[in-house]
Amino acid sequence: MVGRKLGLKEVDDGIWLVSFLRYDLGYIDIEQRTFQTIDNAFGTRLSPMS
Repeated sequence: MVGRKLGLKEVDDGIWLVSFLRYDLGYIDIEQRTFQTIDNAFGTRLSPMS
């Protein structure tokens, strides 16, 4: 992942979603200065059946 860019998107007041490529990794809480990971961020994604 060296040299790759991370995506940051504010989803609530002071809460930012951290993404890499198309995967959501977790949330940063600016006030609490914490990072909460998303369980199995790189796990299998289910696509809707047509």
